[in-house]
Amino acid sequence: MSPLSVSPAELQSLEAALLNTSGTVPLHSRFRALFTLKALKNEAAIRIISKGFQDDSALLKHELAYCLGQIKDVAALPTLEAVLANEHEDPMVRHEAAEAMGAIAAEKSLPMLRKYCEDSDRAVRETCEIALARIEWAHSEEGKNASTSAVSSEEPQMYTSIDPAPPTSGLLRGKPRPGDLTEQNIADLRTTLLDTHLPLFQRYRAMFALRNIGTPAAVDALAAGFIDDSALFKHEIAFVFGQLLSPHSVPALIKVLQDAHESDMVRHEAAEALGGIATPEVLPYLKEYMTRPDAPLVVRQSCEVALDMYEYENSDQFQYADGLGSGAAAVSVGA
Repeated sequence: MSPLSVSPAELQSLEAALLNTSGTVPLHSRFRALFTLKALKNEAAIRIISKGFQDDSALLKHELAYCLGQIKDVAALPTLEAVLANEHEDPMVRHEAAEAMGAIAAEKSLPMLRKYCEDSDRAVRETCEIALARIEWAHSEEGKNASTSAVSSEEPQMYTSIDPAPPTSGLLRGKPRPGDLTEQNIADLRTTLLDTHLPLFQRYRAMFALRNIGTPAAVDALAAGFIDDSALFKHEIAFVFGQLLSPHSVPALIKVLQDAHESDMVRHEAAEALGGIATPEVLPYLKEYMTRPDAPLVVRQSCEVALDMYEYENSDQFQYADGLGSGAAAVSVGA
């Protein structure tokens, strides 16, 4: 799919929406502008997205870093490096910057990622470990072959995101084969997923393989990972559920959202996954936690964004990243 093309005036409108220059743009409209910019995949989009790191919202900044990684352009690296190096920044944002560096997969990022494998924050350390392994994989024979296959194959990819780890071999792209769907294979992947003695990158590969399988049994295997003691690991499971959009995962996600003892980064990802799944039973929970006074700010904001996603999923809108519509409108209203 070719990148989106916009006029200079439309680009200016997207920038105003994302950066909330009027002071009146709702957070969910800023998200739509961000994902529209991500679709541009050019240096102008990178420049605008990079300006957003001055914002107060950790949720927004974490999403900015994610989008820079998905654009997959080394022009974003100086911004991402600065975010990772800023030890005063929220760890959720710093971790996402490290993950984005892994997605871009430039070997020149290796020294910095090695440095922050010693960071004081566990989520940052673990993300740097995974990002290092992903870059090494991307430059391995398997990684190069997978990249070439993605360009040349006529078989569509199940998921177009650049993930922090590729699925295990055989499930790198396309629909799973009958042998992948067996009870034994899912059990083996579940064992790998839950084995805390294995490197996180290997466990993540099992996680994304289970995502690609996507059956109720695979969802149950993934949900078993919510018992892990790594917030990073659990937040990635919630993210995967947001990609899968399986109603079978809703009970596990609601339980995570409700758990006041769970990490904010896990609960926020669960909220956004519920918004994407958008079945009727998730609506009261999203409404409750958007306004609940004892819910952390990042959880409340995630529920606001998730409610916008819920409305989109239950509408006839063509695409979520319609920042040229809602974003521009939001700016004009606040002018």
